[in-house]
Order: sequence, then C-alpha cells, then structure tokens
Amino acid sequence: MLNKKFLATAFTLSGSIIGAGILGLPYVFSQSGFLLGAFWIIFLGIIITYTLLCLGETVLRTKELHQLPGLAKEYLGEKGKWLMFFAVIFGIYSALIAYLIGEGQSLSTLITNSQEYTGHLALAFWLTMIFLLREGLKGLKKVETYGVIIIITLIAIITVWFFPQIQTENLTTLNYSNFFLPIGVVLFALIGFSVIPELRQEIKGDEKKLKKAILLGSIIPIIIYIIFSAVFVGVLGTNVPQVATLGLGKLVIILGIFTMLTSYFVLSFSLLDVFELDLRFSRRNSYLLVTIIPLLAYLFLDQINQLNFINILGIGGVISGGLTAILILIMAKKSKHHGTRKPEFQVPINWPIIILLSAIFILGIILELFL
Repeated sequence: MLNKKFLATAFTLSGSIIGAGILGLPYVFSQSGFLLGAFWIIFLGIIITYTLLCLGETVLRTKELHQLPGLAKEYLGEKGKWLMFFAVIFGIYSALIAYLIGEGQSLSTLITNSQEYTGHLALAFWLTMIFLLREGLKGLKKVETYGVIIIITLIAIITVWFFPQIQTENLTTLNYSNFFLPIGVVLFALIGFSVIPELRQEIKGDEKKLKKAILLGSIIPIIIYIIFSAVFVGVLGTNVPQVATLGLGKLVIILGIFTMLTSYFVLSFSLLDVFELDLRFSRRNSYLLVTIIPLLAYLFLDQINQLNFINILGIGGVISGGLTAILILIMAKKSKHHGTRKPEFQVPINWPIIILLSAIFILGIILELFL
C-alpha cells in the first residue's frame, strides 16, 4: 500500500527532475524525429534510473549526511570531492542560466507578445528570486511535491485540448542526420542526483521503501516527457521553438514559467547546501555565489551573443550529468566495501558495468561538444 511519506518522496524526486529540460525536449525531438527522441528518453532514462538507485544505496551505506561532494570525498578522496563539486555546480549553474533565459523569453512573450523585453524581464525575475531566497523561504523546497501534481494536471489539460490538432505524420518523421542531437538535452532533463541525499531524510524511518520511491520518481518524468513532447511535435512539427511553451499560447507559457520558477528555488537551495554543508562556506558567501554567478554568466553570454537555451541545456546535461553519473557509479562500487552502515536495499554493480556506462556518458560528451 502506498503511504503519504512514500508518495511525497517519489514526487520530490520527480519534481527535482522536471525542470527546464522539459521545455527543450520538444525542440530537439522535432529536429531528430519524435520516435528517435523517445528512444533516447527511454534508453538514457533506464541508465539514469539505475545510477540513481546506485546513489540511493550509497547514501544508505553512509551514516553521516552529505551532499554529493561530501559523499565523493568519503569514497573517492579529495580529488573525487572536487570533481564532484565541479560536476554538481556546473549542472546547477547551467540550469539557473537556462531558467533566466527561458523566464525572460516567456515573460516577455506573455506580457508584450514579443521578445523585445527578454533581457529586462530576465533581470526582473532574477531580482525577485534573490529577494525571496534572501528571505529564507526554504519551505518552498517542498513545493515540488505539489508542483508535480499541478504539472501533471496541466499537461493532461494541454494534451486533451490540443489532441485534435496532432498530425500523425509529425510524429513519424525521422531525421537520422540529427540522431544524436537529443542526447544532451535528454540527459539534462533526467538529472536528479542532488536530491537523493534529501530523500533519505524525507523517508526516514521507512528507508526500505526508498528503492521503490526512486523507481516511481524516475518513471513519472519519463512518461510526462514523452507525452509532453508528443503534443508539441504533433501539433507544431518542426516549428517548435527552443522554449517549447512559447509555441502554444499563453496558458501553456504560464506552465513553463511555473515549472522554471519552482525548479529555480529547488536548485538554488541545493547549491546553498553544497556550499554550506560540504565546503563549509558562510551563509553570506554561499548566498552571494548562488545568486551573483548566474547573472554574471547570463550577461557575459548575452554580450557574446550565446544566450542559446538548447545549447546551454545540452552542454550542461552531458558534462554535469555524465561526469556526476560516472563518479556515482565508482562511489557505489567502493561503498560496498567501505560503507559505514548496512543499506536497506542493494543494487548489483561491477567494473564491466561501470566501464560500459561510463563509455556511453563519455561518448555523449564528445558528441555534444564536437559534433
């Protein structure tokens, strides 16, 4: 029987996974072909779910509470800690920059029906976020539990509303020249590693159900992504904008704004935890690093004309997701021999599995950066 704590834990994972990536998926699916995009979602979804389970076991094998860099130090040493730190903050900062781009474009389109005020409204969004973060509204971290329900409901409404407009040929067209295009954005959309240590706390006292919570929490986004992308590609074909919600009217734009806003909070607080708990930075310095760097990066990319939503998602996905996953797999193997407590579940892992999956992640990095 599914209890409230179990569902809350699963929805917390789903809510942390569903973020800016969902808004980029329809675009890359439209360029490669929906069926190829769905293949990558399922294929990489299986690999990421396995990696999340490995991380779940590692967390349960560790008595002390750590975020990912702290766990890496525990099992991989000082160098592992800093590699993990780089991977985590690269991914989070990539997401925060993408949110600034996406929110600016979405708000400008919603308010003015144009992209003319994208920069101004991105700055307004940033100012609002730093004020709310400053107020310490940490309870908003839990908004993802309700956010997932709201997102599922809105996507169901969108699907029913636009279903009559879906053209089958838009979903069956394949473009093999863009076969690898979705990899980076798909990886970005599936990343949810940093929330796993928090799930252990959320399900405390019922840790034996963490495995099933991770499985359910991973499957929900995959299903939502496929349905969401099918609607946009089915209706718009190859005319899907990079921020997909800009293509189907103001109600859908509001969905995108809501998704990015809640995710901005969740990731900002996770990054604060990394700086404070694992690096022992002061609250003030942590706050400055979390708030100022995304804005500076946004302004720099604007100056060099590189504010490209899809490129940022893709690069962030392969570098952060790939490197983090590789480190997690190695940690999981080492934790079986050096863990400090008995876990409530175990996941089979060996060096051939680690090498094979690492090769897939490394290939993704090469394809995204050089092809």
